[in-house]
Formats: sequence, structure tokens, C-alpha cells
Amino acid sequence: MKKKRATSSLARPPFKFGSKFVILVCAVLFLLAFLRLHFQTTLQSVISFYQASRVFGDDHFKCTPKIAFLFLARRNLPLDFLWGTFLKNVDTSMFSIYVHSEPGFVFNESNTRSAFFYGRQLNNSIQVEWGESSMIEAERLLFEAALDDPANQRFVLLSDSCIPLYSFGYVYSYLTSSSKSFVDSFIDVKENRYSPEMSPVIPKEKWRKGSQWIALIRRHAVIVVDDDFVFPVFRKFCKRWPPADLIKRRQILQAFVFQNGHNCIPDEHYVQTLLKMSGLENELERRTLTYSLWNQSAEAGERRSWHPFRFNHADASPQLIQEIKVINHVYYDSENRKELCHVNITIAPCFLFARKFTPLAAVRLLTERSVDLQDAASVFHAAP
Repeated sequence: MKKKRATSSLARPPFKFGSKFVILVCAVLFLLAFLRLHFQTTLQSVISFYQASRVFGDDHFKCTPKIAFLFLARRNLPLDFLWGTFLKNVDTSMFSIYVHSEPGFVFNESNTRSAFFYGRQLNNSIQVEWGESSMIEAERLLFEAALDDPANQRFVLLSDSCIPLYSFGYVYSYLTSSSKSFVDSFIDVKENRYSPEMSPVIPKEKWRKGSQWIALIRRHAVIVVDDDFVFPVFRKFCKRWPPADLIKRRQILQAFVFQNGHNCIPDEHYVQTLLKMSGLENELERRTLTYSLWNQSAEAGERRSWHPFRFNHADASPQLIQEIKVINHVYYDSENRKELCHVNITIAPCFLFARKFTPLAAVRLLTERSVDLQDAASVFHAAP
């Protein structure tokens, strides 16, 4: 009997060890679950704070607001010397610069004549094709980079052939006087660009067209960057036609292609349609701030199409600049709408920038002082 008791007493320790092990495992799992929940809560708080800080506009931001100049460049910036003159002696707390160039291109003293652009390229740039969704993807990358700085309150999209028409002081006061974005946006009824495949995500009645060159307030820039609803539809269904790989065979396919294809240019529709779908058209000045002279041209064997006129040295006269500056209204043929240009209730010049200018044209503008970029007394005054 004693042996049986001894055998029985020897069988208990494994049970005690097993129960302790189970308790220990449960405690570890509980601790891990607690830490995971705590981490997720903390992470969500950080994300919510980050998103809220990105949206802060003039009502919340108390320091000097910046204008973010966002350049879409093929490679370098041919007019960097003119922009360097524009920014000379300006307080650097009033502006910032971001450039989307080809992947791997770095702005430095070897390829840039203005130190303002040194190192200002995006490190996550992509290869951009005209007429493809990569163009609006590059725009979104520029807005996203600029939103990282809470001081950036106005976001101006510019091409590598754009020039400023006024001094920095005038441009700054013009933009910051308005609480609206400047987005050229009108009803597109003449061209076969809308595809029924975009419905129901993008209803046809909300389809809009306008100039690519926009100036956004911070809240609207956040909407563009955070959009994961409209952009995928554009990427799938809004494409140039014919595709790039068929361009060389355009003469052969011309009769079929242009009768059946939706020649959709994403950058002329995306922001306009997105803001319309977001119910924000009442927060827009529905015009661009960048002047372009459009002319219809056709090369041998190609379909007639519209292209912006390129201003060369002989074209860049003081008279040209003055003619652009005195424009104070826009007319939208598709809507039969003529509209005076306003900043708040003050009638204003329509354009702050112009394109397309060659480097030689820019040299003439500076030499003849056709654009007085250093006029410190030049400030736009708008009624509130």
C-alpha cells in the first residue's frame, strides 16, 4: 500500500507543472493581446491626428502661410533662371518648391541655374506619359509631398514652360486673399471623352473638363491625395486614343480609331470631376490662373487637334505680356457663360502665370523687363 501511495504521489507533479504552463501561456497571450490593442489604438490616434493636421487650413493655421509651387517637369527646368529672379529676396518662410521630374534626376549646381531648386525633386517620381493616368498620378505625388508641410496652404501646379506674370508679392497676396481654389471646370458636351463604363461610380452629369493647371486650397489638396474612389476608375477607363503603341500606325487605323475610341485625357478631367462629385463647386473659382494660347494645327498624316502655342523670342514682346495681363473675363462656349474674374468680390486680372515660353523668350522678358518680377510695391488688394 505504501508503494501505491508513493506511486500516486509521484504522479501529481506533472499535473501541477502542466497547469502552471497553461496559466503562463494564457498570461502571455493576454499581455500580447493587450499590447496589440494598445498599439492599434495609439496608431489610430496618430493616424487621425496626422490626417486632421493635413486638413488644417487658414482658420487653424496661425503662422505665415506658404505657397507651394509644384512643377511638372520632363527632366530639368529650362526656365529656372527666371523663377530664380521671381524668388530672389523673398522670405523663404512664404513659399516652398517641389518638382516631379523623371525618376533618378537630381537638381544640383551641374544642371540648375537657381539654388532654389537644389534637391527639390521628388524621390518617388514615376515615368509620365502624356495623355495617360500617370500624369494625374504625378500630380497627386506632388500634392502629397507638399501636404507634409503644414505651412503649405496654397498649392499651385505649374509646367516646366510656365512663367510668372507678376512679382511674388502680387502672386502671394492674390492667392492668399481668396478662400477658394482656382480650377477651370465646365460641362464637357462636345467631345466623346466620357465612357459609359465609368458609371455608376462617375455619373455622366458630374463629368467635367478644364485646364490641368490648377491652384488648390489645402482642404481640396487633401481630397485629391486621399481619393481612392474616382482615381481607380480614371486609371482604368480614361485613356488617350489611340494608345501610344498605335501612334505610328495612326494613318492605317485613323478611320476606325477616331470613330470608336474615347480619346480621354485624364489630366483635363480628373480634379474637376472629383471636386464636382465631392459637392465642392461652390468652393471654386471656376477658371485657371495660367494663360495658354490655343491654336488648331495639323501635321502631315495626322488628325487636326488643338495645341498650346509656343512663344519664342520674337513673340515675347512687352505688348504680349500686357495683353495677357488686361484680360479680366473668361468665356465658356459649352455653357454659353461669360464670367468676370474675381478674387472675393474684387474684379481681378484672370492670369498670374502663362505658358508655353522657351528659354530665349524668357531671356527677352527679363532683358526688356516685360515682367517686373522684383517690384516689391506690387501687391494685389482684394475686398474681403
